[in-house]
Amino acid sequence: MESYILLPLLNSSFAPGHCYETVLEMKDPRQREIAMAEYHYFSGHAEEAAEETEPYLASEDTSLRLSACLLYAYANLATDHIRLARHGLTEIERIVAGINADESVPQELKEMADFIAKAAVVMLHLPLKDEFAADSANLMLLPPGLRYFSCYVLAHYAYLEGDYGRSVGVVETSLAFQQQVYPISTIYLHLAASMSYMGLRETEKAKKHLLAAWELARPDGLIEAFGEHHGLLGGLLEATLKKDWPEDFKRIIGITYTFSNGWRKVHNPDTGHDVADNLTTTEFAVAMLASREWTYQEISSHMGISLNTVKSHMKSVLSKLGISKKSELHKYMLR
Repeated sequence: MESYILLPLLNSSFAPGHCYETVLEMKDPRQREIAMAEYHYFSGHAEEAAEETEPYLASEDTSLRLSACLLYAYANLATDHIRLARHGLTEIERIVAGINADESVPQELKEMADFIAKAAVVMLHLPLKDEFAADSANLMLLPPGLRYFSCYVLAHYAYLEGDYGRSVGVVETSLAFQQQVYPISTIYLHLAASMSYMGLRETEKAKKHLLAAWELARPDGLIEAFGEHHGLLGGLLEATLKKDWPEDFKRIIGITYTFSNGWRKVHNPDTGHDVADNLTTTEFAVAMLASREWTYQEISSHMGISLNTVKSHMKSVLSKLGISKKSELHKYMLR
């Protein structure tokens, strides 16, 4: 029976601090090259990831091609090459359609392809063509690393639906049943829990999950996910990481600006939802919380900034967005 390996690094269980070593130890040179692209992407080096995946966009190996397309699309989002990012996303759709139309394709590969397709769409907050349903039978067809990342995608989707309780339930259940830690998938799971607990206004639980993600990520510099989720975390990075890890925080914010810029250039025109593109990261965090009816005092306490600073940020936000009321903020915030 043919073995399919998607995203080999994401599918690897390794001790924090041994990510690069894990890549070098992979015996299959093609999987090693895809894994190196994953390492570069997840550590915030998107240009390298785009270059390394491009040769595999036409690979005869379907699993390598799907892996390359997803990485290529997101790496080019992060480097503002939107045409190339869209090419990667379109290729995923084309490949998955071909797989689903071919009755001879094993169900294992169909499930993996479905996972890649849904991950690409959900992480961009784009509407799904079909309802996102995942049951235990389908998930068990995925290798463990993909299974846990698929749970992250499912939790992210529940968050977008406003079902924060279901989102954290998916994460907490996934973490409880982990027999081995797959660091990259687990980082994303913890971040999904953080953003959903923020939605529930349970900030201490949100911080706990953020720090758990950081403990896994920091030894290998796997900071990309934190930049991707900044806006969804509602000031949690500023409140939790900025003081103790200022240089890492600066890198994360740099990733936030580059990734979110590309993300909006796909998301906004495809959905008609004009997520704000002219706010600083701190202004956006303040505005996200204000749009969820946090008081200025609550925002001040949470983010560790003065009440006057919060008011100053909000004045700037309303001016930049051309609105006069906090009640209008939701039009420009992430969902």
